[in-house]
Amino acid sequence: MAFEGLSDKLSAVFKRLKSKGKLSEDDIKLAMREVRLALLEADVNYRVVKDFVKGVSERAVGTEVLESLTPAQQVIKIVNDELCKLMGNENARIQFPSKPPCIVMMCGLQGSGKTTHSAKLAKYFKGQGHRPLLVACDVYRPAAIDQLKVVGAQVEVPVFELGQIDPVEIAKKAVAHAKDHGNDLVILDTAGRLHIDEELMEELQNIKSAVEPTEILLVVDSMTGQDAVNVAESFDKALGIDGVILTKLDGDTRGGAALSVLAVTGKPVKFAGIGEKMEDLEPFHPERMAL
Repeated sequence: MAFEGLSDKLSAVFKRLKSKGKLSEDDIKLAMREVRLALLEADVNYRVVKDFVKGVSERAVGTEVLESLTPAQQVIKIVNDELCKLMGNENARIQFPSKPPCIVMMCGLQGSGKTTHSAKLAKYFKGQGHRPLLVACDVYRPAAIDQLKVVGAQVEVPVFELGQIDPVEIAKKAVAHAKDHGNDLVILDTAGRLHIDEELMEELQNIKSAVEPTEILLVVDSMTGQDAVNVAESFDKALGIDGVILTKLDGDTRGGAALSVLAVTGKPVKFAGIGEKMEDLEPFHPERMAL
């Protein structure tokens, strides 16, 4: 997983702490410098690392830690607690409204895996007894509509598409279709760009105003590291996202995006893409990603 390298480095730091028995403030300061370096190497946002180390240090140099019979264990617990807090402490769920359908608007840059993860999300909730409907709102690339049809067929979920007309109209008609046909979950696969621009954001804002989505989920490629945080900040500022789906957490990534996104935007990572198969999507559990 994404944090194996980081966990190994932190484990080495804590092993040295354990070997000392009683700890001094200097011991903790040295350990915190090593923790800081490990987090930066994992591509965690600099501001996040600074605040994290400060928070851990303030708790770790307290008398109940330094005078404890097991000070190293206390420090390890503090770091673990702070890592979990950094990522949200617990799994953040999608809240289904009392009156269906639940409308989930998927957004992200082109190439982030948005279309594939729309289908993965549909499969996940279909497995929980819901009746999802995938909606092709990316009208600028004909291949995007075809791709959604292909992945929709793979997960056996219907795809609503009206060709290359106004995506706002597609979204509105899809919601009406869902109400008429008993679909309690509508997943809007919106257009992406290779970079963030005003035209893209204006279109997404118009879709948001037209259908008032229950959730706006940003799909972010975790391999992009610090760029993932910048993208999340930009989309959140323009749209007010509700959460993030991090893709490629199975790859050779340093995991810094997962540690940074919530701390920088205040919005949780809700799902993680952990492979290329349609079933390779799972709720994001911060406690499993910590130590």
